Amino acid sequence: MAEAIDLSVEYGDVRDEEQLDWPNLVAWLREHQLPGADAPLEIKQFRGGSSNLTYLLRFGDREWVVRRPPFGPLPVGGHDMAREFRVLSRLWQAFQPAPRAMLFSDDVSIIGAPFFVMERRDGIVFKNRQPVPAELGDDPATFKSISEGFIDTLADLHAVDYAKIDLAGLGKPAGFVKRQISGWMQRWDKAKTVEVPLIDKLGAWYLEHAPAEQAPTIIHNDFYLHNIMLDRKNPGQINGVFDWEMSSIGDPMLDLGVALGYWRERVDVELLAVAEIDPHTFKQGFLSRAEMVQRYAKRTGRDVSSFPFFLSWALWKNAAVVQQIYVRYVRGQTSDPRFATFATHPPALAKCAARYAAQLGFRD
Repeated sequence: MAEAIDLSVEYGDVRDEEQLDWPNLVAWLREHQLPGADAPLEIKQFRGGSSNLTYLLRFGDREWVVRRPPFGPLPVGGHDMAREFRVLSRLWQAFQPAPRAMLFSDDVSIIGAPFFVMERRDGIVFKNRQPVPAELGDDPATFKSISEGFIDTLADLHAVDYAKIDLAGLGKPAGFVKRQISGWMQRWDKAKTVEVPLIDKLGAWYLEHAPAEQAPTIIHNDFYLHNIMLDRKNPGQINGVFDWEMSSIGDPMLDLGVALGYWRERVDVELLAVAEIDPHTFKQGFLSRAEMVQRYAKRTGRDVSSFPFFLSWALWKNAAVVQQIYVRYVRGQTSDPRFATFATHPPALAKCAARYAAQLGFRD
């Protein structure tokens, strides 16, 4: 039986199966003159996230964060540490919530996989399947402010001049949406543990009905409430945005769909059936999806008419994301107890995606 872990805390002791070669890593950090790395080391593992492994390295009063892929076989194109480092080593110059990445290595002899080191940000984070952070209180005005900060931050990301910070080569925007659809269909096929015909049928429908693409922007590709950090004194201010491994250059409507696909509403009965707690966005004060889309449109001036398509697609894509996590648990590549119940999630996500796609003409 997997060891019980208190997931309500930000970090804790490193899980036994996710220990690294710490002496080797420290020697490398000192060789590359990471500030503070000569001090005694304390190591913790962040409890949030369900994909890449994230560790806190505390050298005296200096803290750094190390990220590396999970153990075991990895999906092609996933867990790209070099990509995440490339983005975060530049984006901080134009987008304050992006933590600065300091060092990168693809030498697997150091800790068994490519990794990078980035600055540590401090603030309040929402944790999956955990109550709203107690320090936020219960004032609807706070949650309204968080909603506004969340969507404004996404809009501000899409306003970044990516060529100016040498990120124009991050992606190939032409045909990006259809490549995303095809790529996630392939990832589903490789990770599935049971057949879910609805997922296959939806994938084919998305390819056939993909909207014309908008002018490209830098996109995060996994922007949601649990990948941001709030300022402790002013929760409406976003202090950090994390998990940039899938970032690219492409249609910003895809990013908006992904962000609000995670933004649960009470009509999403398929997802509520597998939820362990009420979604955070049910708290009084959180804006609705429609209000968020309107605010985004006003801030950016963009046409948001394709949002319903991308909302449906984001839910469908998340079925494949969850399945990739669950199959690692099935294969014994992680004993993280959070993943034991994930088998029920992809079918639920597919049903929810199909309901929204039906409003656009999809027929199961």
